[in-house]
Amino acid sequence: MRLLLRTDVDGLGKRGDLVDVADGYARNFLVPKGLAIKATPGVEAQAESMRRARMLKDAADRAAAEEIAKQLVPLTITITARAGKEGKLFGSVTTADIAEAVQDQARVGIDKRHLVLPEPIKQTGTHMVTAKLHTDVEFQFAVEVRAT
Repeated sequence: MRLLLRTDVDGLGKRGDLVDVADGYARNFLVPKGLAIKATPGVEAQAESMRRARMLKDAADRAAAEEIAKQLVPLTITITARAGKEGKLFGSVTTADIAEAVQDQARVGIDKRHLVLPEPIKQTGTHMVTAKLHTDVEFQFAVEVRAT
């Protein structure tokens, strides 16, 4: 069955894409949940406008992400935490702590879900944190953890 996606569906496509799926998948999941509508000639014309709108929004999001990257890459974000004598933290520094410190020090709002840490920071020192703000914009910035 040929459908027009109304929202992004993981593993299938993005909003405005025309996709061919199994009849049961369309009838039982995509259409009842409002994720897709059956493709007709009128709907296919609507799909083109949805794709254009998506591309404009994507370009604006990419530009905003690149601007944030230009601001954060040269900075070192400083976080203070309680630590023992050898620099081992009592607890850890998480992506939420880093996002809050970025907001306070750089005046840039970043969602904690866009920050990537292989594991929480548990040691003082300088650590590189990866930020994925857009599919095409990924960068690293320095976070210095100091003992209080």
